[in-house]
Amino acid sequence: MKRSIVNMATATAIITAGALFAAPAGAAGSLDHAPLTPIPQLDVDRYLGTWHQLAANPAPFNLDCVQDTTANYSLIDANNVRVENSCTSFTGERRGIVGNARVNGPAELHVSFPSVPFQNSLDGPSNYLVAHIADDYSWALVGDPTRRSGFVLSRSPIVDAATWQHIREVVEAKGYSSCLMLTSPTTEGEQHIRPLCAV
Repeated sequence: MKRSIVNMATATAIITAGALFAAPAGAAGSLDHAPLTPIPQLDVDRYLGTWHQLAANPAPFNLDCVQDTTANYSLIDANNVRVENSCTSFTGERRGIVGNARVNGPAELHVSFPSVPFQNSLDGPSNYLVAHIADDYSWALVGDPTRRSGFVLSRSPIVDAATWQHIREVVEAKGYSSCLMLTSPTTEGEQHIRPLCAV
């Protein structure tokens, strides 16, 4: 059974985690686009769990993440989701951070991390929006209203060529530059960091 829209929005936080550890300062999409908007509704029951980051706008906070970046989301209550991000670093070790995603609206959340300066307040403006989700909840695109951050998250670390093409089309349709968004290597899938437009 689906939960209320408020609970559904909570799920958005999850994807937020895939976005990694803080509000990034990456390259934005075209300046002639209106602010990024979230999808109308998100089913939290289908959204909780583990997501693999397949691509993202580059950001200083995730430069040490070289492979297998994941986000795991678990429901705290109707307004909060626990966000646990992890990745394999240059040293080959797993590193991670735990934060909170607070629901601001349907598919719209404020994600915070206690140990990150300027990102440690539980309340605040929406900094992660679920801008697209596949009908089967197999992958999603999330970002912030200005498109400085952008993340492609997937239930599987592997996607086929047709799915990569569809991801690129959605990313571009949502106002991002697919040549500024970079792939995120996974052990089983994409092995290289390269522009999404080159995949």
